[in-house]
Order: sequence, then structure tokens, then C-alpha cells
Amino acid sequence: MSNLDMAEAVRVLAAEKGISVDTLLHVLVDALATAYKRRQGAADEVVVEINPDTLEFRFTAYDVDEDGNWVNERDDTPKREEMGRIAAQTFRQVMGQRIREAERDRKFEEYANREGDIVTGIIQQTDSRYTLLDLGKVEALLPQAEQVPFERPQPGDRVKAYIVEVRKTAKGPQIVVSRTHPGLIKRLFELEVPEIADGIVEIKACAREPGHRTKIAVWSNDHNVDPVGACVGARGARVRMVVNELRGEKIDIVPFSEDQQDFIAKALSPAKVKEVRIDENTGRAEVIVPDFQLSLAIGKEGQNARLASRLTGWAIDIKSEQQLADEVAGISYDETGQEYEQGQWAENAETGLMEWHASDGSVMSREEWENATNAPAATEAGGADA
Repeated sequence: MSNLDMAEAVRVLAAEKGISVDTLLHVLVDALATAYKRRQGAADEVVVEINPDTLEFRFTAYDVDEDGNWVNERDDTPKREEMGRIAAQTFRQVMGQRIREAERDRKFEEYANREGDIVTGIIQQTDSRYTLLDLGKVEALLPQAEQVPFERPQPGDRVKAYIVEVRKTAKGPQIVVSRTHPGLIKRLFELEVPEIADGIVEIKACAREPGHRTKIAVWSNDHNVDPVGACVGARGARVRMVVNELRGEKIDIVPFSEDQQDFIAKALSPAKVKEVRIDENTGRAEVIVPDFQLSLAIGKEGQNARLASRLTGWAIDIKSEQQLADEVAGISYDETGQEYEQGQWAENAETGLMEWHASDGSVMSREEWENATNAPAATEAGGADA
């Protein structure tokens, strides 16, 4: 093999494998050193140098003394004919393996910095443990735990997934992707909403129950741009594309607000909220809604309230106006929603002061009741005060 032939082979391999010429030359140097040591009468150690322009090689040989020092430096470059045989054997026996290693390293580096990114893959195979996605040059692993319940992907289907981890293994990079991660929602909206990709609109928070429903809170950095409208799109076209990719998962888009009471009220959309009371010490929020909005605010199996709580970061207690009035009147509700009477306020005929007559027959003055319940009592004007 002439230097010209070898240079051409290196360039062809580099182009074919997507590896730089410098990387291949380093691989070739290491491989030639390995091939040299297989020669009969080879020195203990050798350093191979290569001229990248002419592909001329120089082999500097060393002996190793009893102390492990490299000694007796000398030029031991093989003759041209022998060099040709060594180079040919090296390409056949060693470089294939080294090139595969270089390819694996390149693929790992390509995807190592893409955690948190979105990829499109074609489903190759699926079973009860995981699904394999073909990303083109590499495969991605979609574990069962990262799959949306009730989704039934079929081989050949094209899906988008969120990269959660890239692992380096002996067989190359292992890319773990997810269809349940909230980050998938943000990336899908970035693809469909130019205002988000440009940074004009931001997704401030996201709460998701995969396969069922998602809530996102959006904010605009430009007062001329409506963040909710931008995400919904003309006639709902933009959000519809995201919903289709999520196989019909419902998406609520609400405006983000730095006013926590306002944010909590909007997070419970589509329900209409009358009042929000927050306790910053406990991190709880009491939400009052009209009677006919109670079931809508809570949602099926508590889903709407649960997602709103995750979205805002507040523990939310929802009550109807009637429930609030009943509590003031001394009526409360058990865990099943059945009301029960704890007692009632009544005016003392002799003193004219309001007293709490509990259901167990005990009577407390206003002061005693306040100390016992740590709550505001009824007014002395003859009625319960909210």
C-alpha cells in the first residue's frame, strides 16, 4: 500500500464513518504500534509518529531496563515493503475494531449533551418491559415505566420522545427516553409555537397526569402577545398538534400570575372561582366556588384540583358557598361529603351574649370557643359571622 493509497483510504473511511481525519490518524498510529510489537525481534516499546501531510511514518524503538526505564532509543522504521504489509494487516485486523470504538465515542458525544431534548423515532419492537426506538444511527430505549398507560405503540409507528438519560456502555451509547416526562410537553410546544422557541412566551409551570390531562401556565414577555392565544393558535391548530402527538391527552393552558391568589384561581380553570384565601405559613389555599361549580373545580376523581395544586405548589382545599355557610352555622362535612352538625350559636337570654351549644350538650362562651378552635366566633349581634 503506497502512501497515496493509504491517504485515500483514510479519507474515505473518515467520510464514510463520520469521523475526523485526525481521529483516524491517531487510531492508525496506535494500531501500527500494536502491529509492530507482533514482529519477531520487536523492541519492548515503540513510539509511532506520522506526518499528516505525507503519511510518512517513523518508528522509534526503546528497550526497557530492570527499573522500567525506556533506554536505547533508536529508529526502527520498517522498510517500505514491510511497512506496506504491516499497514495492510493493520487495516484489516486492528482498525476495524478501533473505528467501531471511535464511532461509539462519537455517537455518545453527539447525544451526551442532548439530555432534555426531544427526538423522533420509529418503533422497532415492543414488549412488556421496554420499547426500542430507531433514531437513525442509534437506538433509544423506552422503558415501561416511561410509557403512557394504555398507549399501544405498534412497530413502524413514528413517535416523539424526551431524552432523560444517556449512558455510555461497551456496545455504544444507551439513550433512555420518556413519553411521560413533563419536559415532553414543553418541547412539543416549542416545536409548534414560534413565540416559545423565540423566548417571547415562557412555560412557567407544568403539571401532568400522562395519558389523561395536563395543565401548563404560560407567561408573555411582550405585553402585545397573548401567551394563551399564542399556544392555542388559530382555531386551536397549535395545541391540537400537541394533543395529537400525545394521543388525545387533554391540555389546559392558563395564564401565569405572580399574584398567588389570582394564579390559583386561574389554575382551577375551567371552573370559575369566587374567592381564594391563602395561608403562607402552612402553604394551604382555601378556594370558594359557586355551588354549581364545585364538581367542575374538583374534577373527575379530584383530577382538576390535584393538577392545579401541582401547578401552583399550593395545597388546595375547595369549598362551595353553601359548604362555607354551613361551616359558619356549625355544620361540617365528613370525608365522604356527608354533612354533620357540630353545634350551633345561640343567644343567652340573660346576658345577651352569643354562646356555642355543641352537639354533645356542652356550652362554651365566645372566649372559650375561640381558644378551643383558634377561629373567629359569631358576632354578638345575634348571628354567625363569616
